[in-house]
Amino acid sequence: MKKNKLLSSPFIWAFTTYFTEGFPFIMIRSVSNVFFRDMNVSLQSIGLASLFGLPWILKFLWGPLVDEYSTKRRWLLTMQIALLIIFGLAAAVIPLKNSVALIAVLFFIGSFLAATHDIAIDGYYMEALDKAGQAKFVGYRTAAFRIAMMTGTMVIVTLGANVNWFLAFWTAMIIFGLFLLYHLFFLPEVQTPQKPIKRVFKRLMKLNFIIYAVALVLTIAGIRLLLDSQFYLDLKTHLPFLNKMHFSHWTAILLLLGLLLVYLYSGKIKAMIVKDPDSQYSRAFVSFMDRDKIGIILAFIILLRAGEWTLSTMAGPFFWDVGVKKIYGIISAWIGLPMSIFGALLGGWMISRFSLKQVIFPFIFLQNATNLIFMGLALHLAPFVAINTGVQQPTDVGLNNVLLIAAVHGFDQFAGGLGTAVLMTYLMRICRKEHKAAHYAIGSGLMSVTGVFAGVLSGIVAQKMGYAWLFGLSFAVSIPAMLLIPFLPQLTDSLKQPNQ
Repeated sequence: MKKNKLLSSPFIWAFTTYFTEGFPFIMIRSVSNVFFRDMNVSLQSIGLASLFGLPWILKFLWGPLVDEYSTKRRWLLTMQIALLIIFGLAAAVIPLKNSVALIAVLFFIGSFLAATHDIAIDGYYMEALDKAGQAKFVGYRTAAFRIAMMTGTMVIVTLGANVNWFLAFWTAMIIFGLFLLYHLFFLPEVQTPQKPIKRVFKRLMKLNFIIYAVALVLTIAGIRLLLDSQFYLDLKTHLPFLNKMHFSHWTAILLLLGLLLVYLYSGKIKAMIVKDPDSQYSRAFVSFMDRDKIGIILAFIILLRAGEWTLSTMAGPFFWDVGVKKIYGIISAWIGLPMSIFGALLGGWMISRFSLKQVIFPFIFLQNATNLIFMGLALHLAPFVAINTGVQQPTDVGLNNVLLIAAVHGFDQFAGGLGTAVLMTYLMRICRKEHKAAHYAIGSGLMSVTGVFAGVLSGIVAQKMGYAWLFGLSFAVSIPAMLLIPFLPQLTDSLKQPNQ
């Protein structure tokens, strides 16, 4: 069927695909927690829902399959159909007595589908657009993702909390289904089909794959059992910081250790893979590591958002303790979100108009400079933090301070949008042509590692030293990434260059 050129324009599908990437993410990672709490699930049990985030950390493990089989569009549509079924089943089981347990299982399955869906969308985006187009539409990506998150929190949560969760999950299915219909009829096919998808299942049945899968499952189960063991509980009494370390943190540590081993033994691993010409799966990982200045690239990706993550983790609690919790949601929705979208759109346009090399440092500096502004704000509002922390009826901070808070929050979100545009563009720049989806999955997984630990360190520092010192320290931890920028490879964006 011939597709309408206007409806198949990247101006539309760059938005719709990333809306459908953000919507399942917010449903599974955040909306589910509100639902469980509304169903009187204990906080300890809700904490186990952090397992829903596991596939987004580990998605690099199956990213090569999306590159090797079928097309990104078919993967994308298949995952969207499966996620639509998940949302429909979630609504259908609401009236049942064991609905909470069933929805937990459905969302755990859905988390793997959603993470695979992310891989397919990122890969599709890079297949469909050249480097100039990728930079041009990066702002649309971020804007769409954030609007999807707002839709989940403002529409689905509102319906669930004020009407019922049956209607909320049905609404989620209808919203997602409308985007699926658009993709079915108007999303263009941009890739020649690779190996037939049915070969994936034959491959999964091979003995060596089963052994690897069993080893991975046993490792994950072993970590989970260790964290629940009496030994670990006793250890936490002697090492209090372990109370802040959760399953996701240890998973991130294993990811870093695994990549370190690949880096240290890359020569031997590469020699083993070359002997097997069909080992495309392994080649994806080695090709990501086998490049000039890989140490600088990895350090930059991991450290780039260290300051931003540290700040964002404690920004909410800071505003709570200042005494503006009743209007914080309004400030975020009407000032923070629009400024974030504007920053992302402007960032994408400026990268396209000028170049990544010209804007990367000023954008990253602006993103991290907000930490110092927050430090000044915390010093200014310290008296209100002292009297309003933990009280039911906080003292009014005054209109001038509310306007100041709104201005700082708006600038923070604007600068964060600029920084996100830079990081997304650089991640796409380092993806090699034959392994686009896999390489982006590895890069985005590494990007999240710092965020996993931000909650641990920021909470400890804020408790011991106060918000102002924390925000100042968050700027300090952003400096190493900024110092690496002059040494980064692949910042030039000449379209004559091969897709690295």
